[in-house]
Amino acid sequence: LFSGIGGMRIPFQEKGLECVFSSETDKYASMTYEAYFGEKPFGDITRISPSNIPDFDILLAGFPCQPFSQAGLKRGLDDERGGMFFTIRDIISYHKPRAFLLENVKGLRTHDNQKTLLRIFDELESLGYYVVSKIIAAKDFNLPQRRERLFIVGFKTKKYHNNFAVLKPL
Repeated sequence: LFSGIGGMRIPFQEKGLECVFSSETDKYASMTYEAYFGEKPFGDITRISPSNIPDFDILLAGFPCQPFSQAGLKRGLDDERGGMFFTIRDIISYHKPRAFLLENVKGLRTHDNQKTLLRIFDELESLGYYVVSKIIAAKDFNLPQRRERLFIVGFKTKKYHNNFAVLKPL
């Protein structure tokens, strides 16, 4: 979801996983995605019923970050873009995937004195998921930028949650 040009898809595809659905509203990001993957992303995810999304095992979503960013107005989940989290929650609730990976700016961790992140955790845990989060910096993986991002990972099974190791830098 919120596929952009497909950056989150690539490592999963390289490991042999198949993408069954993508959504993106930005015209140029969609054009780039289609040129690279040969598939045009569906449009606005808020206009697509979860029942119209094919079944899947892992949900990937880098939902809009402006409401949680230092550069934004920090309206959080009350912002229309921040509220996109609830669309993700509804899709997870309907499909009950084995796992999910959500990505956002590190400011989400501390937004509104951590109340926003706690609410997100509560929403996801209420669906029966075991949830963990970690800030990971691109520079720690030999990439030429700092780019710290918050990753929220959830598993339907506690066994996988307990065995989950956040990637270690190179």
